[in-house]
Amino acid sequence: MSQNILRIQPIGENFSLKARIYDELKAAITTMNIYDDDAELRLDERSLSEQFGISRTPLREALVRLDQEGLVRIEPRRGIYIRRKSKQEILDMITVWAALESMAARLITTEAADAEIAGLRSMLSIYDTDAVTGHLDEYSETNISFHQAIISLSKCPLIAEITDRLFMHVRAIRARTIFEEDRAKRSIEDHLAIVDALEARDTERAERLVREHTLKLRDHVARHVELD
Repeated sequence: MSQNILRIQPIGENFSLKARIYDELKAAITTMNIYDDDAELRLDERSLSEQFGISRTPLREALVRLDQEGLVRIEPRRGIYIRRKSKQEILDMITVWAALESMAARLITTEAADAEIAGLRSMLSIYDTDAVTGHLDEYSETNISFHQAIISLSKCPLIAEITDRLFMHVRAIRARTIFEEDRAKRSIEDHLAIVDALEARDTERAERLVREHTLKLRDHVARHVELD
């Protein structure tokens, strides 16, 4: 299923509309691949109100909040657009993510249970490194889930909070670039090496491997990805 268009489910009238619309719209935007070349970035109020099954007033309130948070851009008399970041902003985000996720990996070696770390390996066990190119859509989601799990297993709420602000953009860039060159195969190899280091409680190696892995994404974006 394509993730470069917005997918909305109707909202019942018995919910707190403003908060629910905001949550649903933010979730829909977050799961889009907004950096795909054919991503639909313009939001139509009429279409959204019909999809939600609501009037435009609570929808507009939710959109204003999303605009204030930098997720959408409201242009008077022109429309509402999902906000992309510039290439330099994306590179900066990936750099910060590398620092935070590598610290998360360091914390995992002292804070996570063996069974929790084993769960990371089980995420990868269904993929054969040489045959992953035949399952790129599925692996793309697993790849993103793997990195979210690294953050979660650190058991550091502040790391989770800060990376959540970066997640929409870093996730979309990961989803776009996993199909390029042989990044999926190299991604699995890197992930397995990271799990080995975590299982061995090798703090320095785990931290280094996670940082290097994410910086490879940064290097790929710097060399190969063009953004408006």
